[in-house]
Amino acid sequence: MADNKTPSTSASPEQLITEHLDIWTTAIEHKSSAGRGSSKKFSLYGIKKLRELILELAVRGKLVPQDPNDEPASVLLERIAAEKTQLFKDKKIKKPKVLPEMSEDEKPFEVPEGWEWTRLGEIAKKLTDGSHNPSRNNGEGYPMLSGQNVNYGKIDFVNPSRYVDQENYDKEHSRTLVQENDVLLTIVGSIGRSAVVPPMAPKFVLQRSVAVISTDLIPEFICNQFISPICMRYFDKHAKGTAQKGIYLGKLSQMLLVIPPLDEQQRIVAKVDELMSLCDALEAQTENSIKAHQTLVEVLLEALLKAPEQTATPEQATKQFQQNWQRLSEHFDTLFTTTASIDTLKQTILQLAVMGKLVPQNPDDEPAAKLLERIASEKAQLIKDKKIKKQKPLPEITDEEKPFELPHNWEWYRLGDSGLGSTGKTPSTKRSDFFDGDIPFIGPGQITPSGKIIESEKFLTEAGIQYGTEALPEDILMVCIGGSIGKSALVTERAAFNQQINCISPLYINSSFLYRALSSKSFYKSLLEKATGSATPIINRGKWEELLVPIPPVHEQHRIVAKVDELMALCDQLKARLTDVQTTKLHLTDAIVGQAL
Repeated sequence: MADNKTPSTSASPEQLITEHLDIWTTAIEHKSSAGRGSSKKFSLYGIKKLRELILELAVRGKLVPQDPNDEPASVLLERIAAEKTQLFKDKKIKKPKVLPEMSEDEKPFEVPEGWEWTRLGEIAKKLTDGSHNPSRNNGEGYPMLSGQNVNYGKIDFVNPSRYVDQENYDKEHSRTLVQENDVLLTIVGSIGRSAVVPPMAPKFVLQRSVAVISTDLIPEFICNQFISPICMRYFDKHAKGTAQKGIYLGKLSQMLLVIPPLDEQQRIVAKVDELMSLCDALEAQTENSIKAHQTLVEVLLEALLKAPEQTATPEQATKQFQQNWQRLSEHFDTLFTTTASIDTLKQTILQLAVMGKLVPQNPDDEPAAKLLERIASEKAQLIKDKKIKKQKPLPEITDEEKPFELPHNWEWYRLGDSGLGSTGKTPSTKRSDFFDGDIPFIGPGQITPSGKIIESEKFLTEAGIQYGTEALPEDILMVCIGGSIGKSALVTERAAFNQQINCISPLYINSSFLYRALSSKSFYKSLLEKATGSATPIINRGKWEELLVPIPPVHEQHRIVAKVDELMALCDQLKARLTDVQTTKLHLTDAIVGQAL
């Protein structure tokens, strides 16, 4: 197995890639997005580390063999120093600043014979930045580029930050004198992106977020070195600022660079291009494989949710479901091998639960209709006792609204008719006696996508909760505005909540079942359909309480909750094992990189 091999110090770059192909392509870092219902994010960590390794090998002289016939880099540096001296004498450049002497302790590693360490300022005939006071956008004229226009190896001339007129172009260009083969480097914000000015580039000027560097080195070699780990660490260490970090030109000029012979620089650039193309292909293949795998999982799980044909008998529908489940279970070990696939399985389990397909029905159970009659009677008594206000009747449920057929003895019900609804409220912050108590005050940020309520940042007093909205254990909270709309949680301790959250206090319905029903894919879909706004979706409590929920008999609710808990625990165990495997692969990737260097 490739992951058991120790990289050989004599292994070629191609061997480092091919011998550990399974590690590079399967070392994946998963990142959960914050919003409810959005897909999981992933990072191809192995391929990212492989790219870094290629660049690290390049600057250490391990990517291509050295040629003893190459002119040493020391001669190149002498030539550059002489040229800069002459340019100063000819008054074409300012007198170069004297840079600190380089000590042996500064050099992070040994370089091959014929290579040299130097500072960027020593080899740069020009090192300056763009305009610190750019003119207003002229709407037309010459493009003024910012850091957003400089990407890794590419310059976007089409979408500049602004356009300047002839006068401002002449003023800025006379200062920077950007020419073909100069290197542009981002020095504010996302520091370290660089690109070479191509032949026949349109005339343009720069903002201060971009530096321009002119040198007799191969410019593409300089660009590759800027994104190598050694330079990226320098940028991180010396960048200043809070909201947006930047690196000063003086500090940039002191950055150490490795200088190979000129011919070797060209060979390194060609090899880096070749290997990065291989990485591009690996990346595309891996991403396509991940997407295809996820699509397969979704198709197979969707088959479990598919409604039986209208002519099918209950026995035929059950047989069809069992066949689909059998087909899925035969490939369980190969299907559920990613975080995304396990999360999709969890959603399918919840959906099967609310469709009545997770546990068998018991014809002896009291029908859900009886349960709903008790809820209506209880609410009527609460109104009579003046404990709640009389509510406006919710609309009758039409057949067109029902998203799927329910089993015998189940009923569709509107959420507002399943219990007592409320919307949160924030007490006045002007009243100091309302806050700093011991009652958690919950906002959307305290409800996680997985349904947990994390520690609150604010707490109310008993006086404060009188002017807020109270939630008690077994109540269900749901975020009803913004990108996290639909996140919900089952309350386990007394709390208060703000106006971005709605609450339902179930009557006679198993709270754990109702919470899972509100977490299902079908409920989330109906929630978004009823919500208004696209960039910031919102649903008011009236519309929220009109949403449909399926209600099974009480005893079946308990059986469903037990089965869901059992299957979710298995999913969590599966995900934990997967996380352990992925962590091992990430460590293996780091170990391979470390040993290769």
